[in-house]
Amino acid sequence: MSRIGKLPISIPAGVEVTIKGTEVSVKGPKGTLSVQHHGNVDVQRDGEVLVVRRFDDSRQARAFHGLYQRLISNCVTGVTTGFSKELEIQGVGYRAALQGKDLNLSLGYSHPVLVKAPTGITFQVPKQTTVIVEGIDKQVVGQIASEIRKLRPVEPYKGKGVRYLNEHVIRKAGKSAK
Repeated sequence: MSRIGKLPISIPAGVEVTIKGTEVSVKGPKGTLSVQHHGNVDVQRDGEVLVVRRFDDSRQARAFHGLYQRLISNCVTGVTTGFSKELEIQGVGYRAALQGKDLNLSLGYSHPVLVKAPTGITFQVPKQTTVIVEGIDKQVVGQIASEIRKLRPVEPYKGKGVRYLNEHVIRKAGKSAK
């Protein structure tokens, strides 16, 4: 089989990459991540570069080619610098606080909402209205940030709720007086 198309991924210093069959394991200063790739692509190390190649030019092979290149690249980025999502809370009395490693949110309900930190995820609360979710796995960081946002989605009339930093919310006009 000839290998066509290649997408290189540079490996920074201090990162170890192990390729065993269809599993690519990346170990760095922040931790270890691994990706199981599909049989339509091949991952090989060429010096300080990982090369992801596809075997044919079919639609599925092209899709998997880009997917696994990005997943492996995210692993390399995650174990070196990590990922973070920043959320802001807007509303009277809405605030966040750390309770050990967990996040305690007051979002206008009759009770506080406690969000447990999964393995590999850390919360930071620089201000009462700002929450930063950090971790090495991009998918998990995004998932946890999304779950926190779903606890009190932004409502369109007053703009109260939990939103991503710099998220644009389209506001609706309220009732007009006649």
